[in-house]
Amino acid sequence: MVIKEAKFLMSNTLVEKCPAPDKPEYAFIGRSNVGKSSLINMLTEQKNLAKTSSSPGKTQLINHFLINDAWYLVDLPGYGYAKVSKKSREDWRKMIRAYFLKRENLTCVFILIDSRHEPLQPDLDFIQMLGEMGIPFVLVFTKTDKQSAAKTDSTIAMYRRKLKESWDELPQIFQTSAVGRTGRDEILNFIDSVNAQVKP
Repeated sequence: MVIKEAKFLMSNTLVEKCPAPDKPEYAFIGRSNVGKSSLINMLTEQKNLAKTSSSPGKTQLINHFLINDAWYLVDLPGYGYAKVSKKSREDWRKMIRAYFLKRENLTCVFILIDSRHEPLQPDLDFIQMLGEMGIPFVLVFTKTDKQSAAKTDSTIAMYRRKLKESWDELPQIFQTSAVGRTGRDEILNFIDSVNAQVKP
């Protein structure tokens, strides 16, 4: 897939105010500071499409981007950030659950995981939640440029073993580096193939 146009549409906290559900939608989410904005900018080849920040928890809204006038890319608020109030965490939980349950054109969720860390409970809990909701998802291991390929492979193997404890079928897995631009073609080709399947 060649991305000819990527533009920001809107930010909000209510599913009802999202764009009309008339195109396939791909949501990106992960723990705070997992490199989500950098990955989105790398995929779209725009430096500042998604706002990057060194401080975790920057994204607090549902951010919609229109790609090639054909599908939506959604930047969702990160989870697992400790320095927010209990009320903020509960507001996030309600907003995200409402989005996942009500957004009828949601085609696939990309769960971003920092490849430098062993399986963390917030990631495992989130994967389990999507499974219980019956929402299609894939795993994207980020920041692979910051360590050896062997270390990344080891992290992924640990996740596979952990997921096999409760999953019969494992999700598709991608490895990415916003710095090295690795994984871009694989993710865009995946989206391209899914778009072809969901067209009426």
